[in-house]
Amino acid sequence: MSGDAREPAVAGMFYPAGAAGLGRMVDDLLAGARQAKRPDGAGPGAVVGIMVPHAGLVYSGAIAALGWALAGEIGPTTIVLAGTDHQAWAEGVGVWAGGPWRMPLGEVAIDEALAAAVVALGGPFARDDAAHLTEHSLEVQLPLLARACPGAKIVPLAVSPRLDSHAEAGVRLGRLLSERRAAGERILLVASSDMAHYPPARICEETDTELLEPLLRLDAEGLRVADLALIGARRPGLVCGLCGIDPVRVTLAATAELGAKRGILLGAATSADAGGDPRRTVGYAAAAFV
Repeated sequence: MSGDAREPAVAGMFYPAGAAGLGRMVDDLLAGARQAKRPDGAGPGAVVGIMVPHAGLVYSGAIAALGWALAGEIGPTTIVLAGTDHQAWAEGVGVWAGGPWRMPLGEVAIDEALAAAVVALGGPFARDDAAHLTEHSLEVQLPLLARACPGAKIVPLAVSPRLDSHAEAGVRLGRLLSERRAAGERILLVASSDMAHYPPARICEETDTELLEPLLRLDAEGLRVADLALIGARRPGLVCGLCGIDPVRVTLAATAELGAKRGILLGAATSADAGGDPRRTVGYAAAAFV
């Protein structure tokens, strides 16, 4: 199933394009995350999945690093990355089954055997390299992933808002990953999503808190209902509650199939905390599923 490598699409926009500058940034972010106090229960032996944000690293990197520092302690050999398909290019879940993904710090290899097994699950899973070519939600994870989990391979999934049944897709993916883990493969499932978009900082924090409640219960349907209610409430500036709700809903179902009972919040912040305009903010959260 090998094919052409995926070239960087957002280097120089979402993260530094130069290897030296990017390396320093990532090392600093991970060092800060490793020094942070971790919540009880989020030990690496219990974690089957994590959620991390995907904005520019200058804004969301400190929160994303909390998840990736934990992933580094887990030491996965393969990381299944479920990301937002912002442009809805994929029909359901578009699986990258081409060549390695490149970025300024090097290449990240694809787990071709696992990618083929995911495609073999059938609809809504299908090979769709094109859905990934300009999407940033997984690309921005690669610098942190490569530094925290050197040598780990990836299986990138673009989860479209056109997906019909998130629960069914998640259960089927979770069963496959459970079988692989039972056979000794060290696989970690990672969802990439930001939280509330563009309200003032206080409203952003309140919105994120409300959405994290069902998310940390692994309640994918409750998360959908809460997200719709918050948008319907017309909070000032709020255009979406969870921009990656589709990959997150799939991940919640999959991690439950992997044995997770709850989520643990590793950290949360807004773009205002990183120096952004407090009148127009984006929320970020990192969570571990145990």
